[in-house]
Formats: sequence, structure tokens, C-alpha cells
Amino acid sequence: MDKLQSILNYSVGSFTVGKILEAVIVFVICYLLIRIIMKVLERVLGKISLDATLRKIITAAIKFILYFITAIIVIDTLGVSATSLVAAFSVVGLAASLAVQDSLSNLASGIMILVAKPFKIGDFVEADEVTGTVMMTGLIHTRIKAIDNKVIYVPNSKIIAAKIVNYTSQEKRRVDIEISASYDAPIENVRKALLDAVKNTGMFLDEPEKPFAAVLSYDDSSIKYVVRAWVETPKYWDAHFALMERIKTEFDNAGIEMTYNHLNVHLIDK
Repeated sequence: MDKLQSILNYSVGSFTVGKILEAVIVFVICYLLIRIIMKVLERVLGKISLDATLRKIITAAIKFILYFITAIIVIDTLGVSATSLVAAFSVVGLAASLAVQDSLSNLASGIMILVAKPFKIGDFVEADEVTGTVMMTGLIHTRIKAIDNKVIYVPNSKIIAAKIVNYTSQEKRRVDIEISASYDAPIENVRKALLDAVKNTGMFLDEPEKPFAAVLSYDDSSIKYVVRAWVETPKYWDAHFALMERIKTEFDNAGIEMTYNHLNVHLIDK
């Protein structure tokens, strides 16, 4: 017994063998507890609808906190004051945060985007004067592919501060087209031609509202009309361009003139 006690009291540098063994035991217990906690956390997060990237962030953050607490407990077990360690870590953390302030802002914005989910991969969006398809949402930036196939990396802090327009989040979109016609054309004829154009395009829906056409304004040289019709979101642009072409065909068939700004000059003989 005395021999065991002497071994435990044997000094290795500033620490005794007994303190080192005690610290090892404490570390092993904490390590096992961390593994149990992380498995429980993974199960809980698996039942919650969270983005995969956000799930990894939460898991990594909690694991870091648990290991940091473990380090403090182990150091305290060795008889070393943990207060100095916490103070040193605070100073280093403050210096690091000031050095990477912009990156931390983008990181926080990235987490907000992942939580709020204003868009998902594959959505066609407009944000911070950038329009395109979302390819990836990371912690620092969001990758967007423009219509002309350019890949644009937008900082998350810019996106979260900007107005975000998601063009593909809904199953249906409404096509709105404004068109001008001559004052000589009867309004009912123009409305019929516009609705016939919608019908003959063959891509528009009667839900949630039936196609609609009406006078929008009376301009200097023409009457401006608006035609509105709903379409499935993936077919939006095809339907838009097809309707634009069909309107011209229906106007020609009905003898309706599509006017442009002009000025009539009358010469008076004196």
C-alpha cells in the first residue's frame, strides 16, 4: 500500500502520477459522455427538418463546446487554475474575431439563410442585383449561375441584407403582358383577340384565376391593354414568349393595329 502511495506521489515535472491518472480517468469519462451526447444529438437533429450544412454546423459547435469544457475540467483536475486558460482563450478569441470580422459576418448570414430558407438549390432567384439559379449555399458565400452561364459568388452578408426575389418557389406564376392598340379598334375586339391569344397558345391555366384582359390606360397615341394568365412555373418563359408572338397573330387576324408613338402635323394654307 505504501509502495502504491509512493508511486502515486511520484512527481513528473509539476504533476504527480496520481494527478495524471486522475486527469486521464476524468478525460475518458468526459470523452464517453461526449460520444453519448453527440449520438443523442444526431438522432434529435435527424428528426428535425434542417439543412444538412446547418446540421453540421450545430454538431461541430456543440462538439467544440463540450471538448472545451472537458479541457477545463481536466486542467482543473491536474491542479492548474482554469481561470488563466479561459482568460487567454478570450483574448485570442477577441483578436481572431476582429481579424476575420467580415468572414464572421458572412458566416452568421449563412446560418440565417440556412435557417430562414428563402431559397433552395435549383431555385431561380434575384438578390443583390444578381439573377440566376442557386447552385450552392455555403457558410461564407452563395454560388449562383446566371442565365448566360456565368458563375457568381455572392457573400452571404450581401444576400441577407438585400431584397430576395424567388421566382420558382411557387408551383404557378402569372404572366402579365402590356400591349398597345389603336384608338380605332373597338375595346371588345381587342379584349377578345387577347383572350384568343391566351387560349390558342395552349399553355395557360384557368386556376387560380381565369385569363384576364382589360384596358390599362389611355395614352397619347394608343390605348394600353393588359393581359394576365397563370401558367406552371417551369413553363413561364416559354409561355411568355409564345403569348407575345400569338398576340401579334391574333391582332393581324382581327385587323387590329398595334400602334407606336407618332405625331400628326396638319399644314394650314393661309
